[in-house]
Amino acid sequence: MSKFESAYKTIGEVVKIVGLKSKRGDTSPTHTIRYWEKEFKQIKPKILNGNRRYYDKKNIDLIKKINFLLKDQGMTIKGVKKILNNVDTLKLDENLNESIKAHDIRNKLIKISNIIKSLKDDK
Repeated sequence: MSKFESAYKTIGEVVKIVGLKSKRGDTSPTHTIRYWEKEFKQIKPKILNGNRRYYDKKNIDLIKKINFLLKDQGMTIKGVKKILNNVDTLKLDENLNESIKAHDIRNKLIKISNIIKSLKDDK
């Protein structure tokens, strides 16, 4: 793990890492992560001067997992809470982490494809 990967991230950086989008698409939905902090007690960012939140890799992975379960799998907050509170979720975590990695790769491929398409259109 590089120094950059292990560094704490701001809430705005986490929004970009996770790929959260607002419905209007004009602002960064940091409010979503703040709401999830209230709902999911497992998310524990460091809160420093001026109430600025800083997230480590463990918290970012947890937020990715919550996002995946809520947005991609269509689960409810109550359902995600049950999964996160269940002690027997280690196997699910392994599968989920693989799904999240695949989802991240797919998103990156889509972005690359869109860049290539825009470059071809510019010619």
